[in-house]
Amino acid sequence: MFMYIFPICIIVASNIFYQTCSKLVPAKVNPFSSLIITYLTAALMSAIAFNFYKTDKGFFQSFKDLNWTSIVLGITIVGLEFGYIMAYRAGWNISVGSLVANITLALLLIPIGILFFKEGFGPNKILGIVLCILGLIFINKK
Repeated sequence: MFMYIFPICIIVASNIFYQTCSKLVPAKVNPFSSLIITYLTAALMSAIAFNFYKTDKGFFQSFKDLNWTSIVLGITIVGLEFGYIMAYRAGWNISVGSLVANITLALLLIPIGILFFKEGFGPNKILGIVLCILGLIFINKK
């Protein structure tokens, strides 16, 4: 059970810092300057953490099994980071911007999960979708 919940706790804790830091990037700073430092830091942290995630392969050997997804993930992460920085600069509140983006994301991932990953879809999920859409309507109502 711990290994089921622990990753979600890491995601939530990391997202709190992620959203807070994205909101606090100085407005005068070129967002890509910030992203360069962000990704240099991430690369350093990944290199250090690599040593603690034990597998039967060495550092260079572990790269042989990679495919296109790592490159596309890198591109999309830049888009994600840039999008949040610009959303906060455009005036989105930290409590609403992330919520709207994540609810919209969840709704758009439903057909992808069903079509490409054969995930189930039942009455509870339909109710959840309806509540998410209602939530988006209410949270954006002025």
